[in-house]
Amino acid sequence: MGYFKNQLLVCATLECESIEEMVSSMEKAKQEGADLVELSVHSLNFSHISQLQHLLQHRPLPAIVSYRSKEVKNSKIEDSKKTCLQVLRLAVELDVEFVEIELEVASDTLISELMDKRSNTKIIVSSYVNGGHPSIEKLGNLIAFMQCTGADIIKIVIDVVYITDVAPILHIITHCQVPVIARAAGDRGLISQLLGPKYGSFLVFGSLGGKSIPGLPFVESIKQIYELERVNADTKVFGVISNPVGHSKGPLLHNPAFRHLGYNGIYAPLLVDNIKEFFRVYSGNDYAGFSVGLPHKEDAVNCCDEVDPLAKSIGAVNTIVRRPTDGKLVGYNTDCEACITAIEDGLRERQIANGEASQASPLAGRVFVLVGAGGAGRALAFGAKSRGARVVIFNRKFERAKALAQSVSGEAFPIESLGTFCPENGMILANASAIGMEPKINETPVPKEALRSYDLIFDAVYTPRNTRLMQEATEVGAMVVSGVEMFIRQAMGQFKLFTGGLVPEEFMRRTVLEHF
Repeated sequence: MGYFKNQLLVCATLECESIEEMVSSMEKAKQEGADLVELSVHSLNFSHISQLQHLLQHRPLPAIVSYRSKEVKNSKIEDSKKTCLQVLRLAVELDVEFVEIELEVASDTLISELMDKRSNTKIIVSSYVNGGHPSIEKLGNLIAFMQCTGADIIKIVIDVVYITDVAPILHIITHCQVPVIARAAGDRGLISQLLGPKYGSFLVFGSLGGKSIPGLPFVESIKQIYELERVNADTKVFGVISNPVGHSKGPLLHNPAFRHLGYNGIYAPLLVDNIKEFFRVYSGNDYAGFSVGLPHKEDAVNCCDEVDPLAKSIGAVNTIVRRPTDGKLVGYNTDCEACITAIEDGLRERQIANGEASQASPLAGRVFVLVGAGGAGRALAFGAKSRGARVVIFNRKFERAKALAQSVSGEAFPIESLGTFCPENGMILANASAIGMEPKINETPVPKEALRSYDLIFDAVYTPRNTRLMQEATEVGAMVVSGVEMFIRQAMGQFKLFTGGLVPEEFMRRTVLEHF
């Protein structure tokens, strides 16, 4: 077992239709930093086994050769099994580092034959479990059965329904007596790879840039963003709880910031459907802190044991920290100060340029038009009210707009009237809705002509960085404040809470501006 004893291996999963594509993909995997490749031979079109022989002999990286007979299209089961055995025997003859045998195909005689023929090849026996909610007991029984085959390594791949289904898989990695490769497939299974090394995984899977596979991080991000080789049993887990979560830039910022400070933490995207259930399952002290995104910010309040007074008055939490002394969940809202100070600083710049600077908030007495009444909208509404602004709220669900307006002594109008709303010029507009966010980047909450009524326009959306609303606001001469600025400020507030006061401000600001 010396081959993988002392290092984390990053394996690029390759599914290609042609031999030529497989060759170029192997080269790409090597360039991106993979340590080995998984060659899914069942996906290949080849007319003769000699073509595969040439491919294996000239592999630029160590390899796992796998052949899933069930995945072969337009093939009889018996023919597929026959080809499978041919492929596995060839791989062992050519001294390929790993061969993978499906549990259904594995037999005592086949494994004995391959063991006898091999010189250095390690035998992996795999099981692919579709659907359901795997329990620790069920997985334990499966692994015990797989161990009886005499395999060097056991591999399980499970289609998970919820992120909470990954917890038993992580538990099994820790307690298995033989080396185990475990993967939860699908977008909700991503943490099985990102957190695997914390629980003792010796191998994690990744996909190549430009070829996204649900549940797998990119090889380059494993190496450069997460640096999973640094993750160990003592690593504290942080992450962003959201749905969807793929757009989040949090991992690009928090992971390098942890390393910059020498703090042993990892920050992962967490695709969560039910936030209460998430905290019930991931209740250990190592799950130390979380950013909370759409649509969970309001529900998050009820998940906390304690809530900071500002967050309680807003009714939305965007940060949860597990207090180390007693394991209690404490909720905060860093959105409020982040967006309001970003808007104030933008207005003050203009005041200073015009020689009008004053001590009072530049929002005092201004009409503050807010689009969106969710968690971010609530933070903006309460922040604007605290600075003396007159808050006017538009939301797709008018009842939500009315309820929020009542909370801040403001007004609410149906979103259909937003384009014609103009009680005065020189207003402030803040978009706290998802309108204009990737992938719907051509949408905007307000028609371009209507933007002329506003002095400053703020967009909480930061993916893309320059939204259509921002572009059109600039074109009509309004001052703009990007969601990127709010993101930086709220993230620094969160990071300070995560680390108990540490925050490398200049480093974090530079990271965002360089990489976003």
